Amino acid sequence: MAEERTRFAVARPLRLMFQDEARFGRISDVRHCWQKKPHRPVVKAMVTQQYAYAYGAISPADGRFDSLILPQVNGKCMQLFLDEVARRYPDENIVMVLDGAGWHKSPFQLADNLRLIFLPPYAPELNPQEHVWDELREKYFHNRAFDSLEALEAHLEQGLAQLENQPEKMQSLTGWEWIINSISNELLAKSEFSYKQKIYKVMFL
Repeated sequence: MAEERTRFAVARPLRLMFQDEARFGRISDVRHCWQKKPHRPVVKAMVTQQYAYAYGAISPADGRFDSLILPQVNGKCMQLFLDEVARRYPDENIVMVLDGAGWHKSPFQLADNLRLIFLPPYAPELNPQEHVWDELREKYFHNRAFDSLEALEAHLEQGLAQLENQPEKMQSLTGWEWIINSISNELLAKSEFSYKQKIYKVMFL
């Protein structure tokens, strides 16, 4: 984290975010569910090849979650998402961690408060944003069928909005120990450096 801080031209508070995309379609996710005896649960199933794509980025330290629904996964849509996240945090420097998908390595025009770093190959288990998608699918999409792509997108928007408004839940879901420790160590190092600077100034006054 200390090394990443030096990549920014202007000193601002640092925000660590993890990013990923997920596809949501009109192929219903049928799962077990409860029903009172003697009735058997009946759910509607659908297989229609229409999809919407959610772009998301989570801040494990405070549970802030940012998302957009876009029509495709490519460099152009990724640029729109990066611009939006940078715009939402104008007073912070953002270090965004993401996987090595091809469109993640497009020649982006990054805002001056945003920098990208990449996870090791084939390591989705290191990205807490994956858990956000699991939560969204489990709580909002199982045993659901949609009459149109517009209905799917409206439901997806509602689910994403609810997650964005639950930072404590998102922090609990994604605040993994190794991530929080890395942030805490960076803050501690910065605090110690600031303290030593003050002592140095006092000694030579």
